[in-house]
Amino acid sequence: MKKDKGFSLIELLIVVAIILIIAAIAIPNLLRARIAANESSAVASLRTLNTAQISYDSSYPTVGFATTLGALSGTSCAPPGSTAACYIDSTLASGTKSGYTFQLVGTTGTPNATYQFIASPLNANQTGVRYFCSFADAVIRFSATSLASCTTSVSPLQ
Repeated sequence: MKKDKGFSLIELLIVVAIILIIAAIAIPNLLRARIAANESSAVASLRTLNTAQISYDSSYPTVGFATTLGALSGTSCAPPGSTAACYIDSTLASGTKSGYTFQLVGTTGTPNATYQFIASPLNANQTGVRYFCSFADAVIRFSATSLASCTTSVSPLQ
């Protein structure tokens, strides 16, 4: 009798089962890594926004802090102005970057003496699990729950 060459059905099922077990272990780790990367990007973006606000306030002291993300951005920077200062890129100025939305709120005064940035995940538990904020003291703060405003009672990021 001639001996058949190849894998048996049992051997193939064992290989498929091993691959599925490895995938079940790796996918949650991949998702956690992506959430951590999105949160890190959100914190870096808030630092960029704080730096842009300080530069904007120094460049346009009669205006104070910018009231919109668009005022910190711009496409034509020759020359920059108070409505398009060209301090941040257009992606961040759109208000959405790396799974987070960014809002500029709480600008008050003449000139504008205060501001608050709030970063919220687009899909909680998928793109991020923490909410971040910052105001004129430039300290990044975080919360496990949604933020309506940023105050000193919100825990600082360390």
